Amino acid sequence: MIPVEATEAEPFGQRLSRLRKARGFTQTELGEILGVSQRVITYYERESGKPPAHLLPRLADALKVTVDEIVGYERLREAHAPHNPRLWRKLREVEKLSEPDRKAVLRFVDALLAKQRLDHQRG
Repeated sequence: MIPVEATEAEPFGQRLSRLRKARGFTQTELGEILGVSQRVITYYERESGKPPAHLLPRLADALKVTVDEIVGYERLREAHAPHNPRLWRKLREVEKLSEPDRKAVLRFVDALLAKQRLDHQRG
């Protein structure tokens, strides 16, 4: 099998950076998930031409791709960066709240969306 990297000319670090951003992670956040520092993530994105074999399964899991996709053996499924990465980070934090608190956040969001629909219908 010919690596997609060979045909698309996207180095591992560039692919990693693109996936990380598309999933709304900062380098620090991805590093925390993997148990490495932000500097290690920076190194893999900028300096290293080779993927870290010992981290590949955890990287793939965190970025919601397969190991073959992250190393370039398979084409990446389309991964778009969120319009508001800060919002995505906050939503991931909300997922860690207790069930009652998550429900309260959802009720608040539902109320805001209902208000926006009403305002839109009036305007």
